[in-house]
Amino acid sequence: MKHLRLAAALLFACMTFGGAVLAQPAPSASAVATARELVETKGGAAMFDPVIVSVVEQTKGALLQTNPQLAKDLNDVSAQLRTEFASKRDELLGYAAKLYAERFSEQELKDMLAFYKSPLGRKMSNVEPQVLDATFTYIQQWGQQISEQVMNRFRAEMKKKGHNL
Repeated sequence: MKHLRLAAALLFACMTFGGAVLAQPAPSASAVATARELVETKGGAAMFDPVIVSVVEQTKGALLQTNPQLAKDLNDVSAQLRTEFASKRDELLGYAAKLYAERFSEQELKDMLAFYKSPLGRKMSNVEPQVLDATFTYIQQWGQQISEQVMNRFRAEMKKKGHNL
């Protein structure tokens, strides 16, 4: 019965709100083109390049585990496939552009593009990855510290309840 109510609620939500999502007009070709230029200006191409390389190298690594004697040939094929599949990056750029174009008006996209082409926007594009990397590193260290503090607090509170963890 519980599952039936959940299914009914989901069906109601899809019928009520799903139409609104589907009714949104598709972005214009011009908006998608502007969005694509924005993604490229922000460094999207450089961000997507490692994805292809990673997929090829992971696949090669999996094949090497079961066929180590084929290392030279697998390395040759890996280099060939990295080049062959580099064009797939366009699919990622196109998809990202479509997502931007669906979420921002064409004028907003043009305004963002103007910003990212400005000196400050170019600086942000160059510096932001460094800031994000440093933030991620800090989050990892911070998370470990917080995790230790949380564990110590759990132990202290559980000890009050007569449990030694």
